[in-house]
Amino acid sequence: MVFLFLNNFPKNYLCAVRNYNYIFTGSGLSALMTVYQMILSGKFKDKTILLLDENPKKTNDRTWCFWDNTNLFDEIISKRWNTALFADANFQRNLNLNRYQYKMMRGLDFYNLVFDLISQQENIFFINKKVISFEELGSHCLVTTESENYTCNKIFNSIFDPELVKAQTKYPLLQQHFIGWFIKSKKAVFNKESATFMDFSVDQKGNTRFMYVLPTSETDALLEYTLFSKDLLPKEEYESEIKNYIQKLGITDYEIIEKEKGNIPMTSYKFWEHNTKNVINIGSAGGWTKASTGFTFKNVTKKSKALVQFLSSDTSTELDATDFRKFHKTDKFWFYDLLFIDVLYKNNKLGSKVFSSLFKKGSPILIFRFLDEETSFLEDLKVMLKCPTIPFVKAFFGRLF
Repeated sequence: MVFLFLNNFPKNYLCAVRNYNYIFTGSGLSALMTVYQMILSGKFKDKTILLLDENPKKTNDRTWCFWDNTNLFDEIISKRWNTALFADANFQRNLNLNRYQYKMMRGLDFYNLVFDLISQQENIFFINKKVISFEELGSHCLVTTESENYTCNKIFNSIFDPELVKAQTKYPLLQQHFIGWFIKSKKAVFNKESATFMDFSVDQKGNTRFMYVLPTSETDALLEYTLFSKDLLPKEEYESEIKNYIQKLGITDYEIIEKEKGNIPMTSYKFWEHNTKNVINIGSAGGWTKASTGFTFKNVTKKSKALVQFLSSDTSTELDATDFRKFHKTDKFWFYDLLFIDVLYKNNKLGSKVFSSLFKKGSPILIFRFLDEETSFLEDLKVMLKCPTIPFVKAFFGRLF
């Protein structure tokens, strides 16, 4: 078994294996998903692969939710819903998802699935170390950790550097930031068959703020207070709003089982322009997060699959022939997201109005397909024409001129 943890193997053994074909700096969702796709393809068995991360991925540090009409990772989906509630201060709508389902996956279940598969591969290594730096040195790359150096042909970097975005003003940065509580109520209060997808009825306070409620039973649910805004809040404000919402639901006696928090960058910054011939940025570090929603899981699934297909086209030739600068292609959805971020950055309170205009009467299936970047231009227009016109027209001409 070639599943390496630093504390489990002699140092001299690790030192003997320092050069690899591919090194992943960071082993979050994008790295693990890319390695997973590489294994499934069967085309990389002769390539040595190393994952480096200071986090051993042994805890449930996050929850991913996504809509889906396939059997994507069905074996580790912890809960699925056929209907979802959308609400703001003025209306509520129960969305029939038809052939779609809204699905929830625990981070730990995904880590276990992928690492179990990795442990069966003789060419893939994981070392529990923090990456300090990496650089391209002509025909090879160097990765420096706290105690060792490693060389490779290609680097897949998923370590996000917010300073790249903050150092410029052309592409604004919003953040999807949240705190979630998994609670158990003493009395049955939740509709376990329906998720609250977005509830904008909470006080907006000049921002885009909403609640998720993801019930797993009549007494158990994840409640998450979420913002799309420039600045983070003090921890106490998120938790105060969660308490208020729980009280609003009529829950007076409950237990907090688990907590989670997160901060996802929302920007159309061109991260891929920092790719080099031998270094590619993936995940949030590569602009793989859907800028207009902060949704990550489905986007990463698609991008990792496309990246592996790109790599596969060169595995029969010299490894050095692969040029990561050729991988990215900008499309219409990047521009749509750019306009959306421009609008919310200049007037953050418009988020509730924009999403409500989409979901009040629009087809949820069409909206999901649009957000999954699977619609034609005519379908795009059907969705976009439901949005408030003036802010987006201003954003469009602002970018045009």
